[in-house]
Amino acid sequence: MTFERIVVDPARMGGLPTIRDTRVTVGMVLGQLAAGRTTDEVLADYPYLERDDVLAALEYAAAAVNEREVPVARPA
Repeated sequence: MTFERIVVDPARMGGLPTIRDTRVTVGMVLGQLAAGRTTDEVLADYPYLERDDVLAALEYAAAAVNEREVPVARPA
């Protein structure tokens, strides 16, 4: 799955997923929403973000928690 508004660049914010070409991480946006802030409040804090950026952060998080790693059996 590709995310047009989410960028993972090892040279930016330690490789954390960020919103477009900003230094705002997906985690920063999710943290504010989890703390009870509304989308409008988040957008007021980061006026260079758009509503679709906040939705993209939520979509990215939903996809990330649905990923599974299948443990590889180790030889005895």
